[in-house]
Amino acid sequence: MRRVIVDSAIYRDGRRTDGPADLSDALEEARAAGDAFLWVGLHEPTAAEFDHVASEFALHPLAVEDALKAHQRPKLEVYDDSLFVVLKPVVYEAKSDRVSSGELMIFMGDSFVVTVRHGGGAPLMAVRKRLEADPEVLKHGPTAVLYAVSDAVVDHYLDVTAELQVDLEELEADVFAPAGGSPSNTAARIYTAKRQVLEFRRASGPLAGPMARLTAGSVPFVNEEAQPFFRDVSDHLLRSNEQVEGLDRLLSDVLSAHLAQMGVRQNDDMRKISAWAAMAAVPTLVAGIYGMNFDHMPELRWTWSYPAVIVVMTGIVITLYRMFKRRGWM
Repeated sequence: MRRVIVDSAIYRDGRRTDGPADLSDALEEARAAGDAFLWVGLHEPTAAEFDHVASEFALHPLAVEDALKAHQRPKLEVYDDSLFVVLKPVVYEAKSDRVSSGELMIFMGDSFVVTVRHGGGAPLMAVRKRLEADPEVLKHGPTAVLYAVSDAVVDHYLDVTAELQVDLEELEADVFAPAGGSPSNTAARIYTAKRQVLEFRRASGPLAGPMARLTAGSVPFVNEEAQPFFRDVSDHLLRSNEQVEGLDRLLSDVLSAHLAQMGVRQNDDMRKISAWAAMAAVPTLVAGIYGMNFDHMPELRWTWSYPAVIVVMTGIVITLYRMFKRRGWM
């Protein structure tokens, strides 16, 4: 059980204190103090490992099931004895230019907070240290933890959108470069970028509903005085969602522009091929006519027939070449 418990501590008046190792005793001590709460952090617990925690904190079975499956949309659920919040932190992998998401579940109840982390990208350790360094915020209890975790997750959304914006600018430069890049590689990069934006939207988009509820207040186990703070988080989330929607639209426009440029390049290639074919057709036609084996054909007995035909064919080809060159086909 100690393997999955990343950290566990009792916080009294905003300051960390050593408590009993047993979760039941620690929770009882926090409730007896009145102004304290227990914060337990877990990382990818199994069903058997989480069963003990669920029974100690009387967590709702449906919320426990969601916390173990770890394939949930961001949401906020209110149960009789606890509040259940799902967040999806995102991570931008610079080496592969990919966006990956983890999952972060928060249980809040009477004098306790239980956080369950799946995957990467959850900033819990940094959030805990930052809160412990600011007792004035931490003394507001579990609500402070919910706010700090939500704020850290949403602020990181803005960082990821900035990275995606850089990728978009690189794609635009590649698509609209005079020489152009590899058509198949560019299309694949644009499609991959749209997939990353979709992954991001799956994490950030559904979170707008829970943030709106927290901003409106009247959510059990959440201090109503925290409404302005959750409103700030909601504003940052709105800005992030607007940015990622703009990125998605721009990627669609870049893809359309890329396909249009490919069509223009194909038309240019076809015009060049057609021009060369026209120039090759003239001497082929003349040579084919004079290559027919008829006894009575004009100019066959003329001494200058061969050089005259060569000169005529060359002149016609040069004339066609100049005409196509002037029209931009060559």
